[in-house]
Amino acid sequence: MSGSTRLVKVWDAPTRLFHWVVAVLVGFSWFSMHESWMQLHFLSGYTILTLLLFRLVWGFVGSDTARFARFLKSPVAALRHLRRIGRREPDREIGHNAAGGWMVLVLLALLLVQTLTGLCANDDIMNEGPLAHVVGKSWSNRLSNIHSINFTLIEIAIALHVLAVLAYAVLKRQDLVRPMVTGRKRLPAGMRGPWIASPWLAIPLLALAAGVVALLVNYA
Repeated sequence: MSGSTRLVKVWDAPTRLFHWVVAVLVGFSWFSMHESWMQLHFLSGYTILTLLLFRLVWGFVGSDTARFARFLKSPVAALRHLRRIGRREPDREIGHNAAGGWMVLVLLALLLVQTLTGLCANDDIMNEGPLAHVVGKSWSNRLSNIHSINFTLIEIAIALHVLAVLAYAVLKRQDLVRPMVTGRKRLPAGMRGPWIASPWLAIPLLALAAGVVALLVNYA
């Protein structure tokens, strides 16, 4: 039957855990800053940086749907995809669509800037990142300013991301949230599923990323 569908595993556990844990940690980072819980703020930042380094490597060696080479399309393809946002049609995307792939890249870049500048930032009172004295006060002040402005960009990007998910749900009747929770989505029966990497591969990569961040912090 041409209309038959089946559940296909499209997202591996490491990719899904990265997505949701980083979402929680970004919110906690904002809250801990607002409440002046600076030690917890630093710890949250270190954890996010660890996860980002892991995700960058996972984007080359992880599952098909996690690899940058598989979901990053040309900007023209992304714009062409966005032009169809109001068209109700079956969801045939195995992983990120052309526009979603660029959103992922933007969010990763913004978060990387945020965590790296945070290592060198200061608040001119009593708190400073572990590498603030390494770059010097002048550069620390510049990076602190970038750290502040960049978080506003992160908030804008997150808002756009949420609005896009809602638009797909309302306009196209496509649920993008459930697959990122369960790892599976319903696709046409004839479509071949992606290759899924072993979650055990993620463990040494995550440990390596944690080691790099620990070296950065302890170097100070």
